[in-house]
Amino acid sequence: MTKRRQPTGPGEILRHEFLVPLGMTQKQLADHLGCDIKVVNRAVNGRTSVTAEMALKLGATFRTTPEFWLNAQKAVDLYQASTRVTRLPRPLLKAS
Repeated sequence: MTKRRQPTGPGEILRHEFLVPLGMTQKQLADHLGCDIKVVNRAVNGRTSVTAEMALKLGATFRTTPEFWLNAQKAVDLYQASTRVTRLPRPLLKAS
């Protein structure tokens, strides 16, 4: 497997593409979403994953799809897993 750059996570996208351009604070977003500021802060700083529920809320808030947020999270998760997994099992069946 070739080494790729780490994908841009949903928290970084949230900060640079939405919060900063809109002049919105994490506290304002948390209040709008109806969650604790710690939830937003952890997501923005990449310390927690974006959940399906949060993806729905972010999608509605910023007129994106929930899939946008979940795909960004999935890319980060797969990248991180690929750095931990040193050897993959061989395939069981040969494609024909």
